[in-house]
Amino acid sequence: MELKDAVAVVTGANRGLGRHLAAQLVERGAKVYAAARRPETVDVPGVVPLRLDVTDEASVQEAARMASDATLLINNAGVSTGAALIGGDLAEVRREMETNFFGPLAATRAFAPVIEGNGGGAVLNVLSVLSWFHPAALGSYAASKAAAWALSDATREELAPRGIAVSALHVGYMDTDMAAGVPADQKVAAADVAAQALHGIETGLPEILADEASRYVKQSLSAAPQPNAG
Repeated sequence: MELKDAVAVVTGANRGLGRHLAAQLVERGAKVYAAARRPETVDVPGVVPLRLDVTDEASVQEAARMASDATLLINNAGVSTGAALIGGDLAEVRREMETNFFGPLAATRAFAPVIEGNGGGAVLNVLSVLSWFHPAALGSYAASKAAAWALSDATREELAPRGIAVSALHVGYMDTDMAAGVPADQKVAAADVAAQALHGIETGLPEILADEASRYVKQSLSAAPQPNAG
């Protein structure tokens, strides 16, 4: 997909990776709707701030109506609560699934007819290495990202006949607020991840593996599972 003159909607564009994606899309000549629950917090030069809460169906539908010229949707908005699946707060587990799975699903359902009506385009889902690797301490987040991986694969097949390509971005720790407590030498630069993501969209990659951790874990998926303890 050619990004120059594309019309992109980036969710969660007020900070972190979303902010870098919005800024780099502007640099590449795209029109960008920078979506956030509080659009007044968007400070990226050259974008169109757009109110969008991915957990609110009415908000999603209104955003699709406002951005009626969109050709690219980037589902970047997400949340990590650190909840475990058994011992964690069930409300937090539900919040992660609502934001990280049902949010991208709602946005994709709303924007698919818009993108199709504008001649086709693409959807990028921002996922995680934890789509494939599921530590107990981050069980809720991992479950939501695993579900979003399945969402990406299924909608890729469903939307292809409508001229819409679907890509999934997988990455471990980035230098964003979500990974503030992680040592710097274990994180990759969000700007670099954004550049890889946009290159992947341009070249039509179905999966974009943005760091060594993601490449290693994806390669290890065919390994035999470890036996249960006990």
